[in-house]
Amino acid sequence: MTQFIAAWPRLTVTSVIDILLVAVIIYELLVLVKGTRASLMLVGVAALGLAFYLSRFGQLTTLNWLISTLLPYTVFALIVVFAAEIRQALTRLGRKLTFNSSGAAEEDAYDDIVLAANLFCQNQTGALMVIEREIGLRTYIESGVPLDAKLSYDLLATIFRPSAPLHDGAVIIQKDRIAAAACFLPLSMNPVLSTQLGTRHRAGIGVTEETDAIAVVVSEETGSISLTIGGKIERDLTVEQLRNRLGELLQHHVRPATLPTPISHGLSREEEAQTSRPHSADSPVNQGTDR
Repeated sequence: MTQFIAAWPRLTVTSVIDILLVAVIIYELLVLVKGTRASLMLVGVAALGLAFYLSRFGQLTTLNWLISTLLPYTVFALIVVFAAEIRQALTRLGRKLTFNSSGAAEEDAYDDIVLAANLFCQNQTGALMVIEREIGLRTYIESGVPLDAKLSYDLLATIFRPSAPLHDGAVIIQKDRIAAAACFLPLSMNPVLSTQLGTRHRAGIGVTEETDAIAVVVSEETGSISLTIGGKIERDLTVEQLRNRLGELLQHHVRPATLPTPISHGLSREEEAQTSRPHSADSPVNQGTDR
């Protein structure tokens, strides 16, 4: 009895540490799959585990044999299915252990969005840039061309160049990386929206109606900059207003940056005037079409 009382404080501290570690692991797992299709798969795995225990206690011999036979292979199946989430979790763990803060990098990356929007506004180049937040956009990423490239002003300018093969559709941005380009987004069917809004703007509004993402839209017809969030659109923003709104929504202090001057690349005045004209829409269902 005396030995048990003496060991009680040590057992309590060990138990508390054990519970805290398990709680942290469960919390990080839930945060990792939140807003993605993996959350539905996790529910399916939980249902499978529940069926296994019910078959054990209910003495359902056939079901118990079937689940017991398939259960060892589910571990490998989970590794394949959750490969991206596992890689992301290990990366996040490595950043925490090395105290590597990516806040400055993300701040610079989002400033590249502002600079690119300024370029598209000056050249009247249509663009649709979607910034992922808490709710994952993997479904829409899979509809486009995967890039997984570091976000930069030059890359955005290259993607949305009218002669580029990926300029139609949306670019989806995850933190400081471009996940995919030429992505298809759901169109908003809100009857209250102005008839002047084209497909590009309706796609930007549609994705924000279903997720908490932020969409930056540049009109191909007028060069005006719009920002959509929560199914609402803020139109005719200046570059400074866009910078300030992104800083508020993303909780970053986006510092002022020198806006680049458009370069004509040695074109004559007539050729430069032709290239600065709005490009005609290919079809009414193309997400590159807007007004």
